[in-house]
Amino acid sequence: MSSGRNTVTIYFTVFGGLILAGLVLFAPRQIWSWLLPVLLLAGLAVAGTKVFGRRPVPPPRPEPYRPVIPVESGEQRVVQVPLPSNEEDYDFLFSAVVRWSPLGAAVNESAISREGLAIDAILERARRITEDRHPARAALVQHELNGALGRMQPDDTGCLRAMAESVTLTLSGHDQERLDKMATVRKNRALWEHERKYEQSKREYLGEDVLKDTGSAVVWWLARNDDQVDRTVKDIGALAQLSSAANNTEVPERFRHLVPDPGAARSPDASAAYPDRTGTTGSPREGTSAADHFDAFLRAMDFPEGDPQRALLARQVAERVAEYGRQEVADGLLRRFDPSDAPAPGGFDPSVESPDALPGA
Repeated sequence: MSSGRNTVTIYFTVFGGLILAGLVLFAPRQIWSWLLPVLLLAGLAVAGTKVFGRRPVPPPRPEPYRPVIPVESGEQRVVQVPLPSNEEDYDFLFSAVVRWSPLGAAVNESAISREGLAIDAILERARRITEDRHPARAALVQHELNGALGRMQPDDTGCLRAMAESVTLTLSGHDQERLDKMATVRKNRALWEHERKYEQSKREYLGEDVLKDTGSAVVWWLARNDDQVDRTVKDIGALAQLSSAANNTEVPERFRHLVPDPGAARSPDASAAYPDRTGTTGSPREGTSAADHFDAFLRAMDFPEGDPQRALLARQVAERVAEYGRQEVADGLLRRFDPSDAPAPGGFDPSVESPDALPGA
């Protein structure tokens, strides 16, 4: 307000001076001779008002002291409180430090339990979150609760505000073990299902495409062997057998000449290993004894005539054969391969144990 008055005074003085100067310089003497005293009196009046009319400004009065009333608050720790999850019978175990402070007008302390109201409000806020969460995500839900419960919010009654700190969320040991086993089973089942589908797809590919007929098998084998035509031609007989076996059919007539005769596939050593009843060698014929087959076995194992291991092995085999009730076969083996220890007429004595007999036999 004072600065506004000063500005008006300055403007008035400047314009008054300009008017006075104009009158002195340009107006006739009769006009400014009587106007000059009027202007001087007006200026003196204004100056007197500025000097003598200013009123002193009273000093500001200090505000009265109002003491700060401390806000009553409290805290309580809750431990291992079960809270529901979205899986039946799998509860979270909730622990936290609950803090609260009064809200609104003071109430009779004996009429309410602020501790109970605060804990109930926190548990309700936590329950609304956990009931939609899976128990296997306890660590993630714990961080979510720390953020959601870390703000002071009024309870439903309007008596106080509550928050929670140091929130921990766990599962019981048995529930955690069950969830781990269920997760392992699900993973194994998914892996087995994947392997089964892969095997099924591979069987369909081989049975319905590759081995559909001999021609398909030959083309597949040619592609697998980097266009090695000579090798594929040599394997046509085997491929014809393979495709016929896959489709439970006979080898086509046009490929039979490429399939080797099973009787001609016996090696010379195998035919020489079967002596006949007269001692000559040749292919086994009907009526060949067990001793003849055992002799072929010894020859294939490179046990020469006169090797003492032949007699030892024959006695061990004879003992085992006798234990299975084939006494006649056992006697024949001993007479042929161990005549010095052949049993007396009356049969083989199975009670005589060989050095390599099994305990308890």
